[in-house]
Amino acid sequence: MQLSTILKDSDYRHAQFDLTLIYEFEQRIVVRTDNKGKETPYINCLIRKKEIRLTPEEVIRQLYLEILLKDYKYPADRIELEYAVTFGREKKRADIVIFDKDNTIAPYIIVEMKKPKLKDGKEQLKSYCNATGAPIGVWTNGDSISFYHRRDPNYFEDIPNIPKATEKLSDILSERWTIKDLIARDKLINERKSLKGLVLEMEDEVLANAGVDVFEELFKLIFTKLYDEMQSGRDSARHLEFRNYGDTETELKNKIQALFDRAKEKWEGVFSEDSKIMLTPSHLSVCVASLQDVKLFNSNLEVVDEAFEYLINKRSKGEKGQYFTPRYVIDMCVRMLNPKASETMIDTAAGSCGFPVHAIFYVWEQILKSKGLDKSHLFTLENKPQKCTDYVNSKIFAIDFDDDAVRVARTLNLIAGDGQTNVLHLNTLDYDRWYEKTGDDKKPGDSVWIDTYNNGWKKLKKLRNEKESNHGFGFDILMANPPFAGDIKESRILAKYELGKNAAGRYQTKVGRDILFIERNLDFLKPGGRMAIVLPQGRFNNSSDKYIREFIAERCRILAVVGLHGNVFKPHTGTKTSVLFVQKWDDELCPKREDYPIFFATMQEPSKDNSGEKIYVRKRDVAKYKLTPQYRQEELVLQEPAVEYVANPKNLDDYALDLHGHLIVKHDLFNHDGLTADGIAEAFIEFAKKERLSFF
Repeated sequence: MQLSTILKDSDYRHAQFDLTLIYEFEQRIVVRTDNKGKETPYINCLIRKKEIRLTPEEVIRQLYLEILLKDYKYPADRIELEYAVTFGREKKRADIVIFDKDNTIAPYIIVEMKKPKLKDGKEQLKSYCNATGAPIGVWTNGDSISFYHRRDPNYFEDIPNIPKATEKLSDILSERWTIKDLIARDKLINERKSLKGLVLEMEDEVLANAGVDVFEELFKLIFTKLYDEMQSGRDSARHLEFRNYGDTETELKNKIQALFDRAKEKWEGVFSEDSKIMLTPSHLSVCVASLQDVKLFNSNLEVVDEAFEYLINKRSKGEKGQYFTPRYVIDMCVRMLNPKASETMIDTAAGSCGFPVHAIFYVWEQILKSKGLDKSHLFTLENKPQKCTDYVNSKIFAIDFDDDAVRVARTLNLIAGDGQTNVLHLNTLDYDRWYEKTGDDKKPGDSVWIDTYNNGWKKLKKLRNEKESNHGFGFDILMANPPFAGDIKESRILAKYELGKNAAGRYQTKVGRDILFIERNLDFLKPGGRMAIVLPQGRFNNSSDKYIREFIAERCRILAVVGLHGNVFKPHTGTKTSVLFVQKWDDELCPKREDYPIFFATMQEPSKDNSGEKIYVRKRDVAKYKLTPQYRQEELVLQEPAVEYVANPKNLDDYALDLHGHLIVKHDLFNHDGLTADGIAEAFIEFAKKERLSFF
């Protein structure tokens, strides 16, 4: 019997199949005649290995099976017909399913021919692919055929063909992204999304029930993507690998794991050598799809900072009263202390290393300027002059006692230092017991710690005041936001500190962590060295803390006190804080004086609303800033701006963007790239020059 007879009066045709295939197929048809003389065609099914009746739909299915088996070389044991697809309580049957080569129960290709009209067939096919997670779909009615790649549930992309059994989908797709494509199509810019927001979405949709350590797995993915972007940033023709170019879930996991392994090798001491991505291929696929269109590198790594801040605060930081300092507060401190390429800098309660990283960026800009080079859009990504890398490797240090924070800090420093970092996992206050990690003449130390941190430790040792003592160091600059919460109660530790005593000179049974950090930080500074430290407002006001203020004034010149708005550290804490700026007395750099002016300023713009969401600069604010000076210079106090505060902006056209297309947080701490008014930092610089402070 001829196929044209079977297909007559149906919506199916056999035009897409070649004549040889049709002729051979017709030779296999068996016609059976019933008692009434009615002829019914049958054929032996290549998959089910039994005789089945040939309807018009079955003809097209059997012909396409011939192509899948002979031309595409798919083995019969990877193919199933009438595969049950579950939709709630209902089950529907997919015509042909080809299973993944590695995950043999996961549908890889679904072929639909029940609906002979393209519009109906495509909708049916999409529902099957979405329900099973199959990345490839085929619709055919024998007359025409369509191939689709399921990019996400709402987007099925036409593709020219399906891969053969020996190929991957990625082999036949031509689209490949470079770093320029990522810049042009960055989801954070084009869709005004934040990495923190995407992390929250992934938590809700995927990770909450994934049975993994969410912090650890997202850290691995961000770490891997940073590495991928950096490789492409330094070779603009390279294709990004942290993308799904049509890989199956198993292929994608293998590819991302290999990329992660290369990142670990480049940036040592963050993950163990045998560390693996623990997400299932299915969960990983969704996470890669969420992250692949996001550019993590910009001019200051703030995109990554925000996500890490959320993850670490959620996991552990908040419990210890140690909160990440907003990056605009850090930038104000850096501008006011004005670090130089020749100066050493340390953060003794580093968190994610905001102070060191922003000090690096500040000094790098000075180095580039001195060489007549501009800061580019990919400032943090590109190769820098050797002087920039040398600065990170030899001048920048950080310490923190929280293992997760140290690993994040090391990641950001390793990026800046091109594989080198001096971020150390130590308890700053309990310096007498550092030898348990570092070793000394009497004890060998912790071999795992030494493998990871010894290069940085050797450099830190060179800055000690005394060869065998970890008490005093010779740093030029220290910036820190020590933890506020919790008291130190161990008498062994308190006995090391003058501030372990009360105003009457007797040792106390407990002392606030931040109080001991004041003294410890001053021990890290050489004479003439300068410090910015974030402290609870009470340390400046409480009568019971007068002895602390006297301790500081005896050892340092108080340069400035900047009161931060009460919303700055929300949603983590509403504690009112101020930043204290001091310079240690020194005969040459800072000669001791009994009477001198101090710079005071109070932040007026809240920068965040009462729930802790950032407030952003509107375009109309920019126009106002350029017309009206915000400072009454004689008082050094900000005027209250008459503008509306808005968090989570909806109409983004009303908002000002910085040079890199990002929203600008609305604060009055400094002038943001000439787009906002001068702020507290600029007023202090004017004050510092007038006072002839050594670092301006």
